[in-house]
Amino acid sequence: MNDRIRNNYFIFIKLALTVVFSVYGLINEAEESGVSVWILLLVSFYIGLMSVKELFDGKKRLAMCVLAALIFAALAYVGGMSFYLLGFSSVYELLSLFPNLDYKWYLLPLFGTLVQTPIGFLMQFVVVLLIAILYMQQNYVVAGYQKRMQEDVRVEQNLKRDMRNREFETKAEMKRNMLLAENQILEERASLSQTLHDKLGHNINGSIYQLEGVKVLMDKDPEKSRAMVQAVIDQLRTGMDEIRGILRKERPEKKQLALLQLYKLCEDCTGKGVETELETEGDMSLITDELWEVILDNAFEAVSNSMKYAKCKHIHIDIVVMNKVLRCSIKDDGVGCVEVNDGMGISGMRQRVRAVGGTLSFETEPGFCVNMILQLK
Repeated sequence: MNDRIRNNYFIFIKLALTVVFSVYGLINEAEESGVSVWILLLVSFYIGLMSVKELFDGKKRLAMCVLAALIFAALAYVGGMSFYLLGFSSVYELLSLFPNLDYKWYLLPLFGTLVQTPIGFLMQFVVVLLIAILYMQQNYVVAGYQKRMQEDVRVEQNLKRDMRNREFETKAEMKRNMLLAENQILEERASLSQTLHDKLGHNINGSIYQLEGVKVLMDKDPEKSRAMVQAVIDQLRTGMDEIRGILRKERPEKKQLALLQLYKLCEDCTGKGVETELETEGDMSLITDELWEVILDNAFEAVSNSMKYAKCKHIHIDIVVMNKVLRCSIKDDGVGCVEVNDGMGISGMRQRVRAVGGTLSFETEPGFCVNMILQLK
């Protein structure tokens, strides 16, 4: 059964019933008094209306059902009880236009089987009961499933749209974070350059002038020259202390540099055709510089392996900070592997994680995933 018949099977059933009831009426009428042209014409109109009305809905469909009922009335007047079964089809078609009706309405036409017809009460009752069951099944069971399927499809489409929007927002957030980190580092570099120029430049220029004076006085006044040289030494030592203080104060945080490097790694992989995303959750400030070094080195190693061997299309880096531990996972959707061989790269990852008291595990199917659990200090 192809999809077209499967989706419209009830239409074919209704048309088949209409044709069968029409043929029965024609045969019965022919046996009694012969079939007139008017009866053939009315039967043709009735079958045509029942076929064409399926193409319409709303008021147009209601109008066609009413017109079909009028044609049945004309057939009943001209042909008598031979076409009585067509009346039940018309009634049920009218009832099916109102989906909110209680199912009890579909049992009311059964009282019409009490009318004496050539078919006989029992046969007529069974036929009409089967028609009622078919319409109730379609309008209450099948229609309910179809409505639920449509709702499921709508929910699925909304989920897909939300996933696409979230993916777009994640990428945009990643780019914003990378630009923010770059701008912050550039600002810190500019501030560092200006501070060094202001502090160190003055110090060095003063030392140069004093050394020039020492060169002139070296032969004439050795004592004063030695005093000036000592002053220059003290001044340069003070300058070095100031430089160390400036560098300690102005040096970018490891967190900023690490996140920038990870964002840059994602950008480079995406540029090479493997879509790579970084997602963080929790307070990143709790991660120490030592742990950032482990995360960075292992992330670069894992991503490099995925790019070389996994034949993947996506890589996801996930860093989650919890109360006392953090979890970092690097997962791809590639071919995976049967077992993990400890080469230089894997061994290095194990050593780095072990050195900070963490644990390292792998998931090999589907794809390949590196999981790190590190203790926060």
